[in-house]
Amino acid sequence: MGLPRLVCAFLFAACCCCRRATGVPGEGKQPAPTPDVVEVEVGGTALLKCGPSLPSANFSHVDWFLIHKERQIPIFHVRQGQGQNEPGEYEHRLSLHEGSGDTLALSQVTPHDERVFLCKSKRPRLQDHYIELQVYKAPEEPTIQANAVGIHVDRQELREVATCVGRNGYPIPRVIWYKNGRPLQEEENRVHIQSSQIVESSGLYTLQSVLNAQLVKEDKDAQFYCELSYRLPSGNRMKESREVTVPVFYPAEKVWVEVEPMGLLKEGDHVKIRCLTDGNPQPHFTINKQNSRTGEMEEETTDENGILFLEPAQKQHSGLYQCQSLDLETMTTLSSDPQELLVNYVSDVQVNPAAPEAQEGGSLTLTCEAESNQDLEFEWLRDKTGQLLGKGPVLQLNNLKQEAGGRYLCVASVPNVPGLNHTQPVSVGIFGSPWMASKERKVWVQENALLNLSCEASGHPRPTISWNVNGTATEWNPDPQTIVSTLNVLVTPELLETGAECTATNSLGSNTTILVLKLVTLTTLTPDFSQTTGFSTSTVSPHTRANSTSTEKKLPQPESKGVVIVAVIACVSVLAVLGATLYFFYKKGKLPCGRSGKQEITMPPPRKSDFVVEVKSDKLPEEMALLQGSSGDKRAPGDQGEKYIDLRN
Repeated sequence: MGLPRLVCAFLFAACCCCRRATGVPGEGKQPAPTPDVVEVEVGGTALLKCGPSLPSANFSHVDWFLIHKERQIPIFHVRQGQGQNEPGEYEHRLSLHEGSGDTLALSQVTPHDERVFLCKSKRPRLQDHYIELQVYKAPEEPTIQANAVGIHVDRQELREVATCVGRNGYPIPRVIWYKNGRPLQEEENRVHIQSSQIVESSGLYTLQSVLNAQLVKEDKDAQFYCELSYRLPSGNRMKESREVTVPVFYPAEKVWVEVEPMGLLKEGDHVKIRCLTDGNPQPHFTINKQNSRTGEMEEETTDENGILFLEPAQKQHSGLYQCQSLDLETMTTLSSDPQELLVNYVSDVQVNPAAPEAQEGGSLTLTCEAESNQDLEFEWLRDKTGQLLGKGPVLQLNNLKQEAGGRYLCVASVPNVPGLNHTQPVSVGIFGSPWMASKERKVWVQENALLNLSCEASGHPRPTISWNVNGTATEWNPDPQTIVSTLNVLVTPELLETGAECTATNSLGSNTTILVLKLVTLTTLTPDFSQTTGFSTSTVSPHTRANSTSTEKKLPQPESKGVVIVAVIACVSVLAVLGATLYFFYKKGKLPCGRSGKQEITMPPPRKSDFVVEVKSDKLPEEMALLQGSSGDKRAPGDQGEKYIDLRN
């Protein structure tokens, strides 16, 4: 029994020695004080302060340590107020802040610097001071990608709606999903949010969050977005992604016909007929139209998008239309209610009599008829002037004169359908011999120049025109009672001597107009020739009773200006001599130039002409100058801008 007691005593003594050597856990070890927290953003500078500031303290002997896995790793020392770096990862980023030995500055902070630092001060001797560095970094703007394939509502399973990604944040931000501005919460079999994160080499986090949900038909226009919530030293922050929609597929329940444009339709409109349903995607459609004879619905030809175009719409397009849809997913067929399409029209406008004729002084009754599906209004217009002559289907013309002949318009319109009207012209003939504006006209010409002589005449029956000189004649008819003839001739001495005349003839008589040609010579030239005579143009309008037009053609440019210069110098010299002579006689009192002796020279008013004269010449225009005509052809002094030769007496 002595041996066991000896063994027990030995073990007890060994345990006591071991306890004194190692210590009992929890005894002799002071717990570390709560560290001060310093917050800083990535890339900034953190200020680590070694305890509270003491007014009389001079921190001349301080050691700084990094706590890593409960080990104290020296990183910086302060001796006699001077800082000394320890080799390692902080060797080039630690320094004394503003030369103060109690504050250490850590620059270019990264997420890896989120640690606990220890400061030990021997002079002055202070308690060990712990500092916890917390690092923050705002994530980039979140990106969101919606499910582009789409989600079928009839599939009872969670499907991916969208994915949200927030890059380069620290610490990991919190993601919140929203639908139509309301936050989404986890809901069994309805909403599930799955998040994951990646640690970049920089220590920053990239967060990816996937929203899975079971959508319904009402979500077809729903707006989804994600929000990243994070914290910075300045406070809590958040960033939102853009809003996205997800294609939601659901079967159609009804189908209908849509017509564009809306409202009243008329012949000539561009009409588009399409089928629509309340399903998504839109199914395959056919458009049917009721046959007016058999009453059966017949399929119409549409384009690749199932749209029927009526371009232009006509009255036979009116009728009942119906849409049919085939859902290839469910193989179900839907039909729309028949919709009536009405194309308003005005057609078959007729004027009776179709070719009205009357003697001068007589009367005529014109009647207009038309077909339409709406009430009609009628108006009568004169074609030449657009003058409104009357309203109603009947137009009464009394005491007709020859000038009443010509085209009239019957306009049939539907007042309640804007733009729906049809016009029917009718030509009224007033029996009479050819009518021409004048008997004789005068024009200044150049020898060997090409002329276009035009002659116009009206009458019923429509006359014919003949010329007494040889040339190339062309004719055209402005209206059924009028003819215009243009003759191209060369100005020869014989033509200058005989002149030209045109004769209009019909079964009731004839009429003639004579054109007298006057030759321009150098003795009649003035510096204002081209402006006062119109020789810069080659065509002079014939007289027309309503709306005649003129064709302007320019003479060839002169190839030499020598003769013109000589002529101008000669004219200036003559004018100078003439002025001096007149001034001399004025001084002698032989000229009555006083106010009472002045005479105003007036020109006769111009009259219309029946001729267009076109001047074409291969000769140089050096000899052209203003030819002062007879008293009946003088121009007003200010009339220098005319482009046409006035051939009227």
